[in-house]
Amino acid sequence: MATTAYDVVIVGGGAAGLSAALVLGRARRRVLVVDAGAPRNAPAAHMQGYLSRDGMPPSELLAAGREEIARYGVDLVVDAVVGLRPAGAVDGEPSFDVELASGDVVVGRRVLVTTGVRDDVPEVPGVRERWGRDLLHCPYCHGWEVRDQPLAVLGGFAGSVDHALLLRQWSDDVVFLAHTHELAAEEREQLAACSVPVVEGHVARLVVEGDRLAGVELEDGRTVRRTAVFVRPRIVPHADGLLAGLGCDVEPSVLVATHRMGATSVPGVWAAGNVADPRAQVITAAGAGSAAAIAINADLVTADVARSVAAARA
Repeated sequence: MATTAYDVVIVGGGAAGLSAALVLGRARRRVLVVDAGAPRNAPAAHMQGYLSRDGMPPSELLAAGREEIARYGVDLVVDAVVGLRPAGAVDGEPSFDVELASGDVVVGRRVLVTTGVRDDVPEVPGVRERWGRDLLHCPYCHGWEVRDQPLAVLGGFAGSVDHALLLRQWSDDVVFLAHTHELAAEEREQLAACSVPVVEGHVARLVVEGDRLAGVELEDGRTVRRTAVFVRPRIVPHADGLLAGLGCDVEPSVLVATHRMGATSVPGVWAAGNVADPRAQVITAAGAGSAAAIAINADLVTADVARSVAAARA
């Protein structure tokens, strides 16, 4: 594989990457998908809000996507990209060396980064163990499943209060666990007006009974009985080092900045999915991957036509 060249190398094999690979494979492009095999939604039993696939386990969607892209000759390797650098212009267009953890290096005329993000969750005992089960992050993804239940929102991250106010759409019984969050007067007023009680005090741990969340224990010994807790974690992109190393512009949130259709500030490099849009759900990420693929193919067509014209003139 060390000398293999592709039209497009896609870094990341989630919904965005596989969707892009499907479009490009059907366009008869030579495509490689490099996937590290650690999707963000792996802990979730089901994904929601995906038309025609609502409730499907995320692993089943990925398996179906892999089967589909294989029909169109797309290559897929389970590996991690550890280096991404310009390989020099070929006939006036960019190309890139993509270094894999296995030691192989592949060349791509274009690169699409769809590596997504990871969630930086609070260091509270029980949080990581219950993550994606009854310690949740997205009301749109999980709110229906816990509707009308006693819920809590764990403070400590930016936007925690907004999360609590939003969650009131799914339950009349929502409390805000202040934890390390210093509530402003306006925030207290909003929570009170929407009947969301504030529980002061640092959270010590999650209480689990029979492999189900039963409540939240505070450091002073009090226990708040809840069946699910929501938290708005800090989002960290997986590929920020790769993209920043290429010189791609980044947003203040450290997520890569993209123009319409997913093009980054570096010619020849695109990004789609959560790495460019942290709030993108699975269906949104898939759509962004499809849109980026169409833009990439158009860019390649432009380069191919220019090369053909130059050859004809010669």
